[in-house]
Amino acid sequence: MSQQSPSASTPIILTGDRPTGPLHLGHYVGSLRNRVTYQDEYRQFVMLADAQALTDNMDDIGKVHRNVVEVALDYLAVGIDPAKTTILIQSQIPELTELTFYYLNLVTVARLERNPTVKQEIVLRGFERDIPAGFLTYPASQAADITAFKASVVPVGEDQIPMIEQCNEIVRKFNRIAGRDILVEAKAYVPEVGRLPGIDGKAKMSKSLGNTINLGASADEIRAAVKMVYTDPLHLKVSDPGHLEGNVAFLYLDAFDTDKAGLAEMKAHYTRGGLGDSVVKKRLEGILQDLLAPIRARREEFAKDRGQVMQILKEGTMKAREVAAVTTDEVRKALGLSYF
Repeated sequence: MSQQSPSASTPIILTGDRPTGPLHLGHYVGSLRNRVTYQDEYRQFVMLADAQALTDNMDDIGKVHRNVVEVALDYLAVGIDPAKTTILIQSQIPELTELTFYYLNLVTVARLERNPTVKQEIVLRGFERDIPAGFLTYPASQAADITAFKASVVPVGEDQIPMIEQCNEIVRKFNRIAGRDILVEAKAYVPEVGRLPGIDGKAKMSKSLGNTINLGASADEIRAAVKMVYTDPLHLKVSDPGHLEGNVAFLYLDAFDTDKAGLAEMKAHYTRGGLGDSVVKKRLEGILQDLLAPIRARREEFAKDRGQVMQILKEGTMKAREVAAVTTDEVRKALGLSYF
């Protein structure tokens, strides 16, 4: 399988996921469907960040291991083409660990603790002061992931922008020490459609909260999930005017319904009254069934030969390691650590 060879001017993009469970609609909207487009516009690396996932999953390492293939299946099912996109496993590229070690000397503990994304995640996980060191130093690890491939673009949610900013701080400091530009600063790219809320109306669709619709969900699972989708709690009777703000059914329709004129008409009908939630959910279910059925079918087909999926991951990781090794060698030389 030959890797696409873009021109020297082709920008490099790095994206990825922590393999802690199957991917869901939130991932699809936030990144996956964009990655299918990116692979024709960028030299794209997609990382399975299994080593990073261990920073808060050391009590269940099996979950991370088994979900590497599950997430890879989701990638392939949505149309990410390994002939165009390099799919790699983070833990299998030791150069990333080496770069992280060097970068930790370019950032202080105080700066790591001030990172807004890290602070938010620490609160979310209830670590308080019992923070795994690997988790606290994740910005340096992410900087290694980005700079190893000299990625110039990194698609992220708004909450991840501070991570890219800190990566660029490390890049600038390293380049000053080296006396020349070796590492590349990355631009954070925030997609137009950000995260989807969970079906329960909570701010984030999350596996840990059990409020997701997985990409491989069966028709029955989709139907059951749509029935649970949060709408307007004040819309008690069909004749009541409904509210769109915070109404998850309409937020999902905004993300997936391509008939914008028809959707606008439905919104107007709902807000003036006379349209029941069941009608809205029926439209939503139909759209999601049509969207996920071919993804599910492709996933099932790829799943028949998991050995081939592992071969794709092995080939992608080997190609990625070749790139990372070149960058790491440049970094070593700049730090005076090249002796032989």
